[in-house]
Amino acid sequence: MHFDFSRHSSYNLSVITVFMVDSILSQFISNIHATKASPAPKGYYSLRWGEIKMFTRLSAVEERFEEVTNLLCDPDVISDTKRLRELSKEQSSLEETVTTYREYKSVVSQIDDAKAMLEEKLDDEMREMVKLELNELSARKEQLEDRLKILLLPKDPNDEKNVIVEIRGAAGGDEAALFAAVLFRMYTRFAERNAFKIEVLEASPTDIGGYKEIVFSLSGRGAYSKMKFESGAHRVQRIPATESGGRIHTSTATVLVLPEAEDVEVEVHEKDIRIDTFCSSGAGGQSVNTTKSAVRVTHIPTGIMVSCQDEKSQHSNKDKALRVLRARLYDFYMQQQNAEADATRKSLVGTGDRSERIRTYNYPQSRVTDHRIGLTLHRLESVLEGELDEVIDNLILHEQTELLKSHAHSA
Repeated sequence: MHFDFSRHSSYNLSVITVFMVDSILSQFISNIHATKASPAPKGYYSLRWGEIKMFTRLSAVEERFEEVTNLLCDPDVISDTKRLRELSKEQSSLEETVTTYREYKSVVSQIDDAKAMLEEKLDDEMREMVKLELNELSARKEQLEDRLKILLLPKDPNDEKNVIVEIRGAAGGDEAALFAAVLFRMYTRFAERNAFKIEVLEASPTDIGGYKEIVFSLSGRGAYSKMKFESGAHRVQRIPATESGGRIHTSTATVLVLPEAEDVEVEVHEKDIRIDTFCSSGAGGQSVNTTKSAVRVTHIPTGIMVSCQDEKSQHSNKDKALRVLRARLYDFYMQQQNAEADATRKSLVGTGDRSERIRTYNYPQSRVTDHRIGLTLHRLESVLEGELDEVIDNLILHEQTELLKSHAHSA
């Protein structure tokens, strides 16, 4: 078993570059007037210490972006597939920050020009036009500053990854299994809205249309960034179809969202795994209970076990089981490595543990409540149709707000 820790520190290379700048800021400020280089926008020297640090960081990000862009044209890099992939991802992760920073510098320059014009002799009409433009530019400058503060926050290195999602019926018997099927349908609709590719990796259906367990992958840019807050216990309150007395029952299903690990990140050695084959079980089909196509993979060092029987081919089932195993191993070792960082993240939007109740779906009131941020929406039907953006956007905003507060206190 090999886990490449160097690829998964709390900050990626670009962010490490940014925060290393802090250690040389005092010397930089004391010598800044002696240098001809001026990477920061006009008005830089009148900024507060916190703003100076921010724009010094942005300058470092811009320099790194230009360096990476040049490296991507290097024949040696182009011929190295792994290096090319890593640099392309880094360039993509820096692009929005650099584009926003360059617009900010342009706006600041335009503000300085507008202020200079007001010092000149202008007729009343022209003066009013310049003042109007100055107001618009000042408002845009404030918007860009707020956006840059968010863009400079430490990024989750897993945000751009594909995900593996595990849904299990929990408390509530058959009703919990039916609710697990409802959640799976909700995430399927959400995937379609976001152009994510969905693939079922393992399923244990019940006779009445539910799932004891279903495991599936979502592939697409930013899949983990949108799905990572879904881990936890989801509670449903409704009248089951089998309830003759019209009483509302409460059931739960658990969701676990894992970033899918790449082969280069988690290498599973054959000597560390045991593979067992058995006859698949389920409804119908000539291969069910007749051929040993089902596969169970056990990772001996950790005891993590994955079964897959969805495909008729033993080879296909093994490939799917190994994908899930890599994701679980990645999560296992990441939790060990980032225990302290995880504690900080978990305090922001909950632990993400399966035992934590994160959301309630109340059918009689057509209500969805996310308990971590106190958000309540009275449009259950649209949420179950995959319209999760408002919930997810608010969770992301909450995390960013708490991170900004944390950095403001430590500044």
